[in-house]
Amino acid sequence: MLNGNHMYRRILSWFLTCFLVGVSWYSVHAQAVDFKYFSETGHNVKGEFLKFYNGNPNATLVYGYPITEEITSKDGKTVQYFQRARFEYRADLPEGQRVHVTLLGRETYSAASPLNAYNALACRMYNETGFPVCFAFLEFFDKYGGVSQFGYPISPFEYHDNMIVQYFEKTRLEWQPWKPEGQRVVVSDLGRIYFDKLGEDPGYLAPAKSLDNSATAVTTLQVRAFVWKAVTLATDSQLIFIIVQDQGLQPIPSANCTATVHWPDGRGDSSTVVTNTNGVGMVALSYTNQQYGSLIYTDVACEYNGLSGKTTTSFRIWY
Repeated sequence: MLNGNHMYRRILSWFLTCFLVGVSWYSVHAQAVDFKYFSETGHNVKGEFLKFYNGNPNATLVYGYPITEEITSKDGKTVQYFQRARFEYRADLPEGQRVHVTLLGRETYSAASPLNAYNALACRMYNETGFPVCFAFLEFFDKYGGVSQFGYPISPFEYHDNMIVQYFEKTRLEWQPWKPEGQRVVVSDLGRIYFDKLGEDPGYLAPAKSLDNSATAVTTLQVRAFVWKAVTLATDSQLIFIIVQDQGLQPIPSANCTATVHWPDGRGDSSTVVTNTNGVGMVALSYTNQQYGSLIYTDVACEYNGLSGKTTTSFRIWY
């Protein structure tokens, strides 16, 4: 029979074991959720950068997806680039205040042709910078965070790249009239523009593996095709190579592809092919007496797990 002290030690030992197991599980679990892998672009966001990103209910809309991992940038800062933003980490500041958004609007702005569209009834003037925000831009600005999210306006409406845009301290808004009503104001991809302007290493853009080495979900198909010979004889043979990759440019095996060759006489010949382990498929052609100088083009369409992608390639019959 156990005495009181021995029983006490047994119970204490059991309690400590359960506690340590619980702490270990919590630690592993916490580490497991302290990052998120974005298969759309093939990059991880972790730690305080992830907390900051998740703290914005419209993060994908205003920041976009990550296009690098956390890196040391050319200007010596710890940063992570997103499609529409750059996050900076300041270790010298208190917790909760260490992540800042780079003033990409100011860093990338160059004046262009202004558009005078001021209307006192549809605009709000910001005396801090001397520019108004108007119309649909003002609605978008107010809906998605205003000054705290975008900073103050630093330009009027201007024409850039054949679009009406307006620059703010942290970003740029652009008007895309071909989109549906309510979706025509979008945030420009200044993250990538500033990445290039600063001369960052393009290698940082390469997709990375998930931090827990889990399988990456395929979200889009990248389909490319090219021919073996750019020009051929009227009676000749040809090879068409098809390459299918995911959003991170990793090969997609077992994709089902159809290649439709359009001949000068109006015929369309279709062939099917399944990609191999390298994501590559090949279609062989043989033909006779084709018209000199004619352009033979081929439409390629591929499918995989409900996703699809298309491309076109061509070659010419030599004179």
